[in-house]
Amino acid sequence: MNTITPTTATPGANAGDRHAASARPTGFVRDTAAVFVRESRPLVRDPFSVMFSLVQPLVFLGLFGPLLVGAAGGDVAGTLQWFVPGILVMVALFGTASTGANLLFEMQTGSHERTLVAPLSRSALLVGRALKEVVPLTIQGTIVVLVAVPFGFSLDVPGLVAGLVVLAVFGIGFGALSYTLALACRNRDWMFWMVHQTLLFPLMILSGMLLPLEDGPAWMQVAAAINPLSYLVGAERALLAGDFGVPAVVGGVIAAVATCALGVFVGVRAMRRAR
Repeated sequence: MNTITPTTATPGANAGDRHAASARPTGFVRDTAAVFVRESRPLVRDPFSVMFSLVQPLVFLGLFGPLLVGAAGGDVAGTLQWFVPGILVMVALFGTASTGANLLFEMQTGSHERTLVAPLSRSALLVGRALKEVVPLTIQGTIVVLVAVPFGFSLDVPGLVAGLVVLAVFGIGFGALSYTLALACRNRDWMFWMVHQTLLFPLMILSGMLLPLEDGPAWMQVAAAINPLSYLVGAERALLAGDFGVPAVVGGVIAAVATCALGVFVGVRAMRRAR
């Protein structure tokens, strides 16, 4: 007669089950928060890097600003009211456009591959990294405005907060696009920087953040009309002046949200396909 012996669970099997359960994704929000904390630690350890990245916008403010004041007939306060919002957009543009370089470094050192096998969703890996860029963007933008206040810039605090929120939304999307470019150029980092420089300066010049484009040639005005940064610059100028109800604010918000949605969509697809 055949006998059936009962199977007993071994401690090793239970440990394996617990390990398998712990390896499952923990949820998008929790994963995103974990990635955000991980990516923000270098900023806490080395805050000097955030301060040093302010050199470029402050140089533009200190050297380019006086030229605009002279062209405006010596109206310092009016020039700053026009120019400082453009500098804030410049901070968001340059800061988030270079974030893909960090991912390139991680891929070259092998740390990115170790991150991919962690029990984290691919979407959270991208969104958490992009959210990290909001922290230095907010700090740098606030410092730029505070530096301009003693020279005649009129600060509207609610407008500044709203402007930084719009820039943060834009920065998440543009940072995600930068990560997507880094994933596409993982074996050719020179290609990343070539595309970076080729696109960045035309976007900046054709946004009107440095010089008004109203008197420019027709082709330049057409190019500015399809440049999302030009709408962002217009919204920042209105918000920092306290004008919340003007159409420029609506256009800037739409441009920021559209950039964020496109960047996250494209970036998540690229991250999910990463190996």
